[in-house]
Amino acid sequence: RLFAIIAGLIMLIACINYMNLGTARSARRAREVGIRKVAGAGRGVLVKQFLGESVLTSLIAGAFALLIVKISLPGFSKLIDKQLDIPFGNFNFWLAGLGFILFTGLIAGSYPALYLSAYRPVKALKGVLRSAGTLVAPRKVLVVVQFTLAIGFIICTVVIYKQIGFVQNRDTGYNKSELAYVYMKGDMEKNYAMIRNELISSGAITSITRTNSPIHDLWTGSDQYNWQGKTPGTHINFAENMTDKDFTKTMGLPLLSGRDLDIYEYPNDTTSVLLTQTAVKTMGFKQAVGQTIRLDDKELHVVGVVKDFVAGWPYQLPQPIIIRGATKPFGTLSLKLNSGHTDSDNLARISQIVRKYNPDYPFESRFVDDSYAFGFSRDRHIGTFSAVFAGLTIFISCLGLFALSAFMAENRRKEIGIRKVLGATVTAITTLLSKDFLKLVILSFVIASPIAWLLMNDWLKTFPYRISINWWVFGLTGLLSVIIAILTVSYQAIKAAIANPVKSLRSE
Repeated sequence: RLFAIIAGLIMLIACINYMNLGTARSARRAREVGIRKVAGAGRGVLVKQFLGESVLTSLIAGAFALLIVKISLPGFSKLIDKQLDIPFGNFNFWLAGLGFILFTGLIAGSYPALYLSAYRPVKALKGVLRSAGTLVAPRKVLVVVQFTLAIGFIICTVVIYKQIGFVQNRDTGYNKSELAYVYMKGDMEKNYAMIRNELISSGAITSITRTNSPIHDLWTGSDQYNWQGKTPGTHINFAENMTDKDFTKTMGLPLLSGRDLDIYEYPNDTTSVLLTQTAVKTMGFKQAVGQTIRLDDKELHVVGVVKDFVAGWPYQLPQPIIIRGATKPFGTLSLKLNSGHTDSDNLARISQIVRKYNPDYPFESRFVDDSYAFGFSRDRHIGTFSAVFAGLTIFISCLGLFALSAFMAENRRKEIGIRKVLGATVTAITTLLSKDFLKLVILSFVIASPIAWLLMNDWLKTFPYRISINWWVFGLTGLLSVIIAILTVSYQAIKAAIANPVKSLRSE
Protein backbone atom coordinates (compact mmCIF):
# COMPACT_ATOMS: atom_id res chain seq x y z
CA ARG A 1 0.00 0.00 0.00
CA LEU A 2 2.87 2.35 0.85
CA PHE A 3 4.55 1.78 -2.51
CA ALA A 4 1.22 2.13 -4.32
CA ILE A 5 0.69 5.52 -2.68
CA ILE A 6 4.22 6.62 -3.57
CA ALA A 7 3.79 5.41 -7.17
CA GLY A 8 0.54 7.38 -7.33
CA LEU A 9 2.36 10.51 -6.17
CA ILE A 10 5.02 10.01 -8.84
CA MET A 11 2.27 9.63 -11.44
CA LEU A 12 0.78 12.88 -10.15
CA ILE A 13 4.13 14.60 -10.64
CA ALA A 14 4.32 13.25 -14.19
CA CYS A 15 0.79 14.50 -14.88
CA ILE A 16 1.75 17.91 -13.51
CA ASN A 17 4.69 17.94 -15.90
CA TYR A 18 2.42 17.18 -18.82
CA MET A 19 0.18 20.06 -17.75
CA ASN A 20 3.18 22.37 -17.56
CA LEU A 21 4.48 21.28 -20.95
CA GLY A 22 1.03 21.55 -22.53
CA THR A 23 0.41 25.07 -21.30
CA ALA A 24 4.00 26.14 -22.05
CA ARG A 25 3.31 25.36 -25.71
CA SER A 26 0.20 27.53 -25.60
CA ALA A 27 1.80 30.41 -27.49
CA ARG A 28 2.68 28.12 -30.38
CA ARG A 29 -0.83 26.62 -30.55
CA ALA A 30 -2.79 29.81 -29.98
CA ARG A 31 -3.23 30.54 -33.69
CA GLU A 32 -4.26 26.94 -34.33
CA VAL A 33 -6.99 27.32 -31.71
CA GLY A 34 -8.06 30.66 -33.20
CA ILE A 35 -8.32 29.27 -36.75
CA ARG A 36 -10.28 26.21 -35.59
CA LYS A 37 -12.73 28.41 -33.67
CA VAL A 38 -13.17 30.76 -36.66
CA ALA A 39 -13.80 27.68 -38.82
CA GLY A 40 -16.66 26.71 -36.49
CA ALA A 41 -15.11 24.42 -33.91
CA GLY A 42 -16.75 24.78 -30.51
CA ARG A 43 -14.92 24.59 -27.21
CA GLY A 44 -16.13 21.04 -26.66
CA VAL A 45 -14.54 19.88 -29.90
CA LEU A 46 -11.21 21.46 -28.93
CA VAL A 47 -11.36 19.90 -25.45
CA LYS A 48 -11.92 16.48 -27.05
CA GLN A 49 -8.99 17.07 -29.40
CA PHE A 50 -6.53 17.98 -26.64
CA LEU A 51 -7.77 15.21 -24.35
CA GLY A 52 -7.40 12.79 -27.26
CA GLU A 53 -3.77 13.88 -27.68
CA SER A 54 -3.02 13.28 -23.98
CA VAL A 55 -4.79 9.90 -23.98
CA LEU A 56 -2.83 8.86 -27.09
CA THR A 57 0.40 9.92 -25.37
CA SER A 58 -0.65 7.92 -22.31
CA LEU A 59 -1.39 4.82 -24.41
CA ILE A 60 2.03 4.98 -26.07
CA ALA A 61 3.66 5.48 -22.67
CA GLY A 62 1.68 2.51 -21.33
CA ALA A 63 3.06 0.28 -24.09
CA PHE A 64 6.63 1.37 -23.28
CA ALA A 65 5.95 0.90 -19.57
CA LEU A 66 4.77 -2.68 -20.13
CA LEU A 67 7.98 -3.41 -22.04
CA ILE A 68 10.10 -1.88 -19.26
CA VAL A 69 8.25 -3.92 -16.62
CA LYS A 70 8.79 -7.11 -18.62
CA ILE A 71 12.54 -6.44 -18.81
CA SER A 72 13.01 -5.30 -15.21
CA LEU A 73 10.64 -7.75 -13.47
CA PRO A 74 13.29 -10.46 -12.81
CA GLY A 75 15.52 -7.94 -11.03
CA PHE A 76 12.56 -6.52 -9.13
CA SER A 77 11.49 -10.01 -8.04
CA LYS A 78 15.00 -10.66 -6.76
CA LEU A 79 14.98 -7.38 -4.85
CA ILE A 80 11.77 -8.17 -2.96
CA ASP A 81 12.50 -11.93 -2.66
CA LYS A 82 9.23 -12.85 -4.36
CA GLN A 83 8.59 -14.17 -7.83
CA LEU A 84 6.24 -11.91 -9.78
CA ASP A 85 4.83 -12.45 -13.26
CA ILE A 86 2.76 -10.34 -15.64
CA PRO A 87 -0.66 -12.05 -16.02
CA PHE A 88 -1.00 -11.57 -19.77
CA GLY A 89 -3.87 -14.06 -19.93
CA ASN A 90 -5.93 -12.31 -17.25
CA PHE A 91 -8.74 -10.16 -18.68
CA ASN A 92 -9.01 -8.13 -15.46
CA PHE A 93 -5.33 -7.20 -15.73
CA TRP A 94 -5.82 -5.71 -19.18
CA LEU A 95 -9.05 -4.01 -18.13
CA ALA A 96 -7.47 -2.44 -15.05
CA GLY A 97 -4.32 -1.47 -16.96
CA LEU A 98 -6.24 0.15 -19.79
CA GLY A 99 -8.49 1.93 -17.33
CA PHE A 100 -5.50 3.31 -15.44
CA ILE A 101 -3.85 4.48 -18.68
CA LEU A 102 -7.03 6.25 -19.82
CA PHE A 103 -7.49 7.81 -16.37
CA THR A 104 -3.91 9.09 -16.41
CA GLY A 105 -4.35 10.58 -19.88
CA LEU A 106 -7.55 12.35 -18.88
CA ILE A 107 -6.06 13.74 -15.66
CA ALA A 108 -2.88 14.93 -17.37
CA GLY A 109 -4.71 16.47 -20.33
CA SER A 110 -7.62 18.08 -18.49
CA TYR A 111 -5.96 21.36 -17.51
CA PRO A 112 -4.18 21.97 -20.87
CA ALA A 113 -7.40 21.12 -22.74
CA LEU A 114 -9.49 23.57 -20.72
CA TYR A 115 -6.74 26.18 -20.80
CA LEU A 116 -6.06 26.09 -24.55
CA SER A 117 -9.70 25.81 -25.58
CA ALA A 118 -10.54 28.99 -23.66
CA TYR A 119 -8.57 31.27 -26.04
CA ARG A 120 -10.64 33.95 -27.75
CA PRO A 121 -10.03 33.64 -31.52
CA VAL A 122 -9.50 37.38 -32.16
CA LYS A 123 -6.74 37.68 -29.53
CA ALA A 124 -5.26 34.33 -30.47
CA LEU A 125 -4.93 35.27 -34.14
CA LYS A 126 -3.46 38.66 -33.24
CA GLY A 127 -0.97 36.96 -30.92
CA VAL A 128 -2.28 38.92 -27.94
CA LEU A 129 -2.43 36.40 -25.12
CA ARG A 130 -2.54 36.66 -21.38
CA SER A 131 0.29 38.41 -19.61
CA ALA A 132 3.34 36.42 -18.71
CA GLY A 133 2.60 36.70 -15.01
CA THR A 134 -0.89 35.26 -15.45
CA LEU A 135 0.39 32.47 -17.67
CA VAL A 136 3.07 31.39 -15.25
CA ALA A 137 1.12 31.59 -11.97
CA PRO A 138 -0.67 28.21 -12.24
CA ARG A 139 2.54 26.52 -13.35
CA LYS A 140 4.42 28.00 -10.40
CA VAL A 141 1.97 26.26 -8.10
CA LEU A 142 2.48 22.99 -9.96
CA VAL A 143 6.28 23.30 -9.78
CA VAL A 144 6.08 23.92 -6.04
CA VAL A 145 3.94 20.79 -5.64
CA GLN A 146 6.46 18.78 -7.66
CA PHE A 147 9.52 19.89 -5.75
CA THR A 148 7.74 19.60 -2.40
CA LEU A 149 7.20 15.90 -3.11
CA ALA A 150 10.73 15.46 -4.49
CA ILE A 151 12.41 17.15 -1.51
CA GLY A 152 10.19 15.21 0.88
CA PHE A 153 11.27 11.93 -0.74
CA ILE A 154 14.94 12.89 -0.51
CA ILE A 155 14.67 13.73 3.21
CA CYS A 156 12.80 10.50 3.92
CA THR A 157 15.37 8.45 1.99
CA VAL A 158 18.29 9.96 3.92
CA VAL A 159 16.57 9.30 7.26
CA ILE A 160 15.69 5.70 6.33
CA TYR A 161 19.26 4.89 5.29
CA LYS A 162 20.64 6.56 8.43
CA GLN A 163 18.33 4.48 10.63
CA ILE A 164 19.22 1.21 8.90
CA GLY A 165 22.95 1.98 9.03
CA PHE A 166 22.68 3.04 12.68
CA VAL A 167 21.21 -0.32 13.69
CA GLN A 168 23.37 -2.42 11.37
CA ASN A 169 26.52 -0.89 12.85
CA ARG A 170 25.43 -1.18 16.49
CA ASP A 171 27.48 -3.32 18.84
CA THR A 172 25.71 -6.69 18.97
CA GLY A 173 27.62 -7.60 22.13
CA TYR A 174 29.00 -10.83 20.69
CA ASN A 175 31.43 -11.69 17.89
CA LYS A 176 29.57 -12.67 14.71
CA SER A 177 32.76 -13.47 12.79
CA GLU A 178 33.13 -17.17 11.89
CA LEU A 179 30.12 -18.01 14.05
CA ALA A 180 27.83 -20.63 12.52
CA TYR A 181 24.94 -22.71 13.76
CA VAL A 182 23.13 -25.91 12.87
CA TYR A 183 19.61 -26.85 13.92
CA MET A 184 19.60 -30.10 15.87
CA LYS A 185 17.60 -32.86 14.17
CA GLY A 186 17.31 -36.63 14.24
CA ASP A 187 20.12 -38.37 16.16
CA MET A 188 22.23 -35.27 16.77
CA GLU A 189 21.08 -35.00 20.38
CA LYS A 190 21.71 -38.68 21.09
CA ASN A 191 25.17 -38.65 19.44
CA TYR A 192 26.18 -35.18 20.57
CA ALA A 193 29.16 -36.27 22.69
CA MET A 194 30.77 -38.08 19.75
CA ILE A 195 29.93 -35.26 17.32
CA ARG A 196 31.45 -32.71 19.68
CA ASN A 197 34.69 -34.65 20.22
CA GLU A 198 35.24 -35.34 16.52
CA LEU A 199 34.48 -31.74 15.52
CA ILE A 200 37.06 -30.39 17.97
CA SER A 201 39.61 -33.03 16.94
CA SER A 202 39.09 -32.21 13.25
CA GLY A 203 40.34 -28.65 13.68
CA ALA A 204 37.33 -27.27 11.84
CA ILE A 205 36.12 -25.47 14.97
CA THR A 206 37.70 -23.88 18.01
CA SER A 207 34.68 -24.23 20.30
CA ILE A 208 31.12 -25.55 20.33
CA THR A 209 28.05 -25.16 22.51
CA ARG A 210 24.52 -26.40 22.53
CA THR A 211 21.88 -23.70 22.81
CA ASN A 212 18.14 -23.43 22.88
CA SER A 213 18.22 -21.03 19.91
CA PRO A 214 20.83 -19.16 17.83
CA ILE A 215 22.26 -16.27 19.77
CA HIS A 216 20.70 -13.68 17.47
CA ASP A 217 17.23 -15.16 18.02
CA LEU A 218 14.95 -15.72 21.01
CA TRP A 219 12.54 -18.62 21.18
CA THR A 220 11.46 -18.69 24.82
CA GLY A 221 10.83 -16.38 27.73
CA SER A 222 9.05 -16.25 31.07
CA ASP A 223 7.57 -13.71 33.46
CA GLN A 224 7.53 -16.16 36.38
CA TYR A 225 10.97 -15.30 37.76
CA ASN A 226 11.11 -14.08 41.36
CA TRP A 227 13.94 -12.70 43.47
CA GLN A 228 14.46 -10.97 46.75
CA GLY A 229 13.32 -7.37 46.52
CA LYS A 230 10.90 -7.90 43.64
CA THR A 231 7.68 -5.93 43.97
CA PRO A 232 4.86 -8.44 44.65
CA GLY A 233 2.34 -8.84 41.86
CA THR A 234 4.59 -7.44 39.09
CA HIS A 235 5.28 -9.48 35.98
CA ILE A 236 8.50 -8.82 34.09
CA ASN A 237 9.29 -10.93 31.06
CA PHE A 238 12.82 -12.29 30.72
CA ALA A 239 14.07 -13.77 27.45
CA GLU A 240 15.77 -17.14 27.87
CA ASN A 241 18.45 -19.28 26.33
CA MET A 242 19.86 -22.63 27.42
CA THR A 243 23.41 -23.91 27.16
CA ASP A 244 25.62 -26.75 28.32
CA LYS A 245 29.17 -25.35 28.11
CA ASP A 246 31.40 -22.67 26.54
CA PHE A 247 28.56 -20.27 25.78
CA THR A 248 30.63 -17.09 26.22
CA LYS A 249 33.71 -18.58 24.53
CA THR A 250 31.82 -19.75 21.43
CA MET A 251 29.76 -16.57 21.07
CA GLY A 252 32.66 -14.22 21.81
CA LEU A 253 30.47 -12.74 24.53
CA PRO A 254 32.39 -10.77 27.21
CA LEU A 255 32.03 -12.17 30.72
CA LEU A 256 31.88 -9.18 33.07
CA SER A 257 31.99 -11.07 36.36
CA GLY A 258 31.82 -14.63 37.65
CA ARG A 259 32.30 -17.61 35.36
CA ASP A 260 30.71 -19.35 32.39
CA LEU A 261 28.30 -22.27 32.69
CA ASP A 262 29.71 -25.80 32.37
CA ILE A 263 27.39 -28.68 33.25
CA TYR A 264 30.19 -31.22 32.67
CA GLU A 265 32.67 -29.74 35.14
CA TYR A 266 29.94 -28.43 37.47
CA PRO A 267 26.93 -30.79 37.36
CA ASN A 268 25.01 -28.39 39.62
CA ASP A 269 25.11 -25.82 36.81
CA THR A 270 21.77 -27.22 35.67
CA THR A 271 20.46 -24.91 38.42
CA SER A 272 22.80 -22.02 37.56
CA VAL A 273 22.27 -19.00 35.33
CA LEU A 274 24.09 -16.15 33.60
CA LEU A 275 22.45 -12.72 33.60
CA THR A 276 22.89 -9.92 31.11
CA GLN A 277 23.57 -6.39 32.31
CA THR A 278 19.96 -5.37 31.69
CA ALA A 279 18.70 -8.41 33.60
CA VAL A 280 20.89 -7.42 36.57
CA LYS A 281 19.60 -3.85 36.40
CA THR A 282 16.00 -5.06 36.12
CA MET A 283 16.39 -7.21 39.24
CA GLY A 284 18.12 -4.40 41.08
CA PHE A 285 21.18 -6.41 42.12
CA LYS A 286 24.28 -4.45 43.15
CA GLN A 287 26.32 -7.65 43.20
CA ALA A 288 24.62 -10.25 41.03
CA VAL A 289 27.04 -13.19 41.35
CA GLY A 290 25.95 -15.35 44.27
CA GLN A 291 22.34 -14.18 44.22
CA THR A 292 19.47 -16.66 44.08
CA ILE A 293 16.41 -16.32 41.87
CA ARG A 294 13.39 -18.60 41.59
CA LEU A 295 11.48 -19.94 38.60
CA ASP A 296 8.28 -21.49 39.87
CA ASP A 297 9.54 -23.82 42.63
CA LYS A 298 13.11 -24.11 41.31
CA GLU A 299 16.03 -22.22 42.83
CA LEU A 300 18.59 -20.87 40.36
CA HIS A 301 22.00 -19.49 41.34
CA VAL A 302 23.64 -16.60 39.51
CA VAL A 303 27.22 -17.59 38.63
CA GLY A 304 28.09 -14.90 36.10
CA VAL A 305 27.16 -11.65 34.38
CA VAL A 306 27.63 -11.12 30.63
CA LYS A 307 27.50 -8.06 28.43
CA ASP A 308 24.16 -7.11 26.90
CA PHE A 309 23.74 -8.57 23.41
CA VAL A 310 21.26 -8.05 20.59
CA ALA A 311 18.82 -10.93 20.26
CA GLY A 312 15.47 -11.07 18.53
CA TRP A 313 14.41 -7.97 16.62
CA PRO A 314 17.61 -6.03 15.81
CA TYR A 315 15.87 -2.69 16.44
CA GLN A 316 15.04 -3.70 20.01
CA LEU A 317 16.62 -2.06 23.03
CA PRO A 318 18.75 -4.40 25.19
CA GLN A 319 16.46 -6.97 26.79
CA PRO A 320 16.82 -8.71 30.16
CA ILE A 321 18.10 -12.17 29.18
CA ILE A 322 18.75 -15.19 31.38
CA ILE A 323 21.04 -17.99 30.12
CA ARG A 324 20.37 -21.21 31.99
CA GLY A 325 22.47 -24.34 32.30
CA ALA A 326 20.67 -27.43 31.03
CA THR A 327 21.15 -30.97 29.75
CA LYS A 328 18.19 -30.88 27.35
CA PRO A 329 16.31 -30.02 25.27
CA PHE A 330 18.44 -28.02 22.85
CA GLY A 331 17.56 -26.74 19.41
CA THR A 332 20.88 -25.52 18.02
CA LEU A 333 24.56 -26.34 17.73
CA SER A 334 26.57 -23.12 17.74
CA LEU A 335 30.06 -23.43 16.25
CA LYS A 336 33.05 -21.11 16.24
CA LEU A 337 34.88 -21.97 13.01
CA ASN A 338 38.65 -22.14 12.81
CA SER A 339 39.84 -18.96 11.09
CA GLY A 340 43.02 -20.77 10.03
CA HIS A 341 41.02 -22.65 7.36
CA THR A 342 38.61 -21.46 4.72
CA ASP A 343 34.92 -21.53 5.55
CA SER A 344 34.27 -24.05 2.79
CA ASP A 345 36.90 -26.45 4.17
CA ASN A 346 35.56 -26.07 7.69
CA LEU A 347 31.97 -26.67 6.61
CA ALA A 348 32.97 -29.70 4.52
CA ARG A 349 34.60 -31.31 7.57
CA ILE A 350 31.68 -30.42 9.82
CA SER A 351 29.20 -31.79 7.29
CA GLN A 352 31.08 -35.08 7.00
CA ILE A 353 31.12 -35.59 10.79
CA VAL A 354 27.51 -34.55 11.41
CA ARG A 355 26.16 -36.72 8.57
CA LYS A 356 28.17 -39.64 9.92
CA TYR A 357 26.15 -39.57 13.15
CA ASN A 358 22.93 -38.23 11.66
CA PRO A 359 22.66 -39.85 8.20
CA ASP A 360 18.89 -39.46 7.81
CA TYR A 361 19.00 -35.64 7.55
CA PRO A 362 20.83 -33.32 5.15
CA PHE A 363 23.45 -31.05 6.66
CA GLU A 364 22.33 -27.41 6.68
CA SER A 365 24.37 -24.67 8.33
CA ARG A 366 23.96 -20.92 8.59
CA PHE A 367 26.24 -18.06 9.55
CA VAL A 368 25.06 -15.76 12.30
CA ASP A 369 26.19 -12.60 10.47
CA ASP A 370 24.10 -13.58 7.43
CA SER A 371 21.05 -14.34 9.57
CA TYR A 372 21.50 -11.08 11.47
CA ALA A 373 21.75 -9.12 8.21
CA PHE A 374 18.59 -10.84 6.93
CA GLY A 375 16.67 -9.03 9.67
CA PHE A 376 17.28 -5.79 7.78
CA SER A 377 16.17 -7.06 4.36
CA ARG A 378 12.69 -5.54 4.54
CA ASP A 379 14.04 -2.17 5.63
CA ARG A 380 16.77 -2.28 2.97
CA HIS A 381 14.04 -2.84 0.39
CA ILE A 382 12.20 0.21 1.70
CA GLY A 383 15.43 2.22 1.56
CA THR A 384 16.18 1.06 -1.99
CA PHE A 385 12.68 1.87 -3.20
CA SER A 386 12.77 5.24 -1.45
CA ALA A 387 16.04 6.08 -3.20
CA VAL A 388 14.62 5.03 -6.58
CA PHE A 389 11.43 6.98 -5.99
CA ALA A 390 13.37 10.04 -4.86
CA GLY A 391 15.56 9.82 -7.97
CA LEU A 392 12.56 9.47 -10.26
CA THR A 393 10.74 12.31 -8.55
CA ILE A 394 13.62 14.76 -8.73
CA PHE A 395 14.32 13.77 -12.36
CA ILE A 396 10.71 14.29 -13.43
CA SER A 397 10.53 17.54 -11.47
CA CYS A 398 13.67 18.78 -13.20
CA LEU A 399 12.13 18.01 -16.58
CA GLY A 400 9.18 20.21 -15.62
CA LEU A 401 11.48 22.95 -14.38
CA PHE A 402 13.48 22.74 -17.60
CA ALA A 403 10.31 23.12 -19.66
CA LEU A 404 9.10 26.03 -17.57
CA SER A 405 12.45 27.81 -17.82
CA ALA A 406 12.38 27.32 -21.60
CA PHE A 407 8.92 28.88 -21.72
CA MET A 408 10.00 31.81 -19.57
CA ALA A 409 13.07 32.43 -21.70
CA GLU A 410 10.95 32.36 -24.86
CA ASN A 411 8.27 34.60 -23.37
CA ARG A 412 10.79 37.20 -22.18
CA ARG A 413 13.14 37.19 -25.19
CA LYS A 414 12.34 40.78 -26.19
CA GLU A 415 12.80 41.96 -22.60
CA ILE A 416 16.18 40.18 -22.56
CA GLY A 417 17.11 41.80 -25.88
CA ILE A 418 16.30 45.28 -24.55
CA ARG A 419 18.27 44.63 -21.35
CA LYS A 420 21.30 43.53 -23.38
CA VAL A 421 21.11 46.59 -25.61
CA LEU A 422 21.02 48.74 -22.47
CA GLY A 423 24.18 47.04 -21.17
CA ALA A 424 23.02 44.11 -19.04
CA THR A 425 25.65 41.36 -18.70
CA VAL A 426 25.11 37.66 -19.30
CA THR A 427 25.55 37.04 -15.56
CA ALA A 428 22.91 39.63 -14.66
CA ILE A 429 20.39 38.22 -17.14
CA THR A 430 21.06 34.64 -16.06
CA THR A 431 20.54 35.64 -12.43
CA LEU A 432 17.35 37.48 -13.36
CA LEU A 433 15.87 34.43 -15.08
CA SER A 434 17.03 31.95 -12.44
CA LYS A 435 16.08 33.68 -9.21
CA ASP A 436 12.33 33.18 -9.68
CA PHE A 437 12.81 29.43 -9.99
CA LEU A 438 15.11 29.32 -6.98
CA LYS A 439 12.39 31.03 -4.97
CA LEU A 440 10.00 28.24 -5.97
CA VAL A 441 12.48 25.55 -4.90
CA ILE A 442 13.17 27.29 -1.59
CA LEU A 443 9.42 27.59 -0.99
CA SER A 444 9.07 23.87 -1.76
CA PHE A 445 11.83 23.12 0.75
CA VAL A 446 10.09 25.18 3.43
CA ILE A 447 6.84 23.28 2.85
CA ALA A 448 8.41 19.82 2.51
CA SER A 449 10.72 19.93 5.55
CA PRO A 450 8.11 19.94 8.35
CA ILE A 451 5.97 17.40 6.50
CA ALA A 452 8.92 15.04 6.03
CA TRP A 453 9.97 15.54 9.66
CA LEU A 454 6.52 14.60 10.93
CA LEU A 455 6.36 11.51 8.69
CA MET A 456 9.85 10.31 9.60
CA ASN A 457 9.40 11.09 13.28
CA ASP A 458 6.28 8.89 13.34
CA TRP A 459 8.14 6.17 11.40
CA LEU A 460 11.09 6.24 13.79
CA LYS A 461 8.77 5.89 16.77
CA THR A 462 8.08 2.33 15.62
CA PHE A 463 11.72 1.46 16.47
CA PRO A 464 12.80 1.34 20.14
CA TYR A 465 16.47 1.68 19.08
CA ARG A 466 16.56 4.64 16.72
CA ILE A 467 18.35 7.76 15.59
CA SER A 468 17.35 11.35 16.12
CA ILE A 469 16.74 13.45 13.02
CA ASN A 470 19.64 15.89 12.69
CA TRP A 471 19.32 19.39 11.26
CA TRP A 472 22.04 18.69 8.67
CA VAL A 473 19.70 16.26 6.86
CA PHE A 474 17.46 19.19 5.98
CA GLY A 475 20.38 21.53 5.29
CA LEU A 476 22.01 19.02 2.93
CA THR A 477 18.72 18.32 1.16
CA GLY A 478 17.97 22.01 0.73
CA LEU A 479 21.45 22.69 -0.67
CA LEU A 480 21.18 19.70 -3.02
CA SER A 481 17.76 20.86 -4.25
CA VAL A 482 19.04 24.37 -4.96
CA ILE A 483 22.08 23.03 -6.83
CA ILE A 484 19.88 20.73 -8.94
CA ALA A 485 17.51 23.60 -9.71
CA ILE A 486 20.38 25.91 -10.70
CA LEU A 487 21.88 23.29 -13.00
CA THR A 488 18.48 22.65 -14.56
CA VAL A 489 17.56 26.28 -15.14
CA SER A 490 20.99 27.66 -15.97
CA TYR A 491 21.13 26.06 -19.43
CA GLN A 492 18.04 27.87 -20.67
CA ALA A 493 18.94 31.05 -18.80
CA ILE A 494 22.46 31.21 -20.27
CA LYS A 495 21.15 30.29 -23.73
CA ALA A 496 18.70 33.19 -23.59
CA ALA A 497 21.31 35.57 -22.14
CA ILE A 498 23.89 34.99 -24.88
CA ALA A 499 21.36 35.17 -27.74
CA ASN A 500 21.80 37.95 -30.27
CA PRO A 501 19.40 40.80 -29.26
CA VAL A 502 19.00 41.80 -32.92
CA LYS A 503 17.10 38.61 -33.64
CA SER A 504 14.73 39.05 -30.69
CA LEU A 505 14.04 42.75 -31.31
CA ARG A 506 13.63 42.82 -35.08
CA SER A 507 10.12 43.25 -36.45
CA GLU A 508 8.25 40.20 -37.65
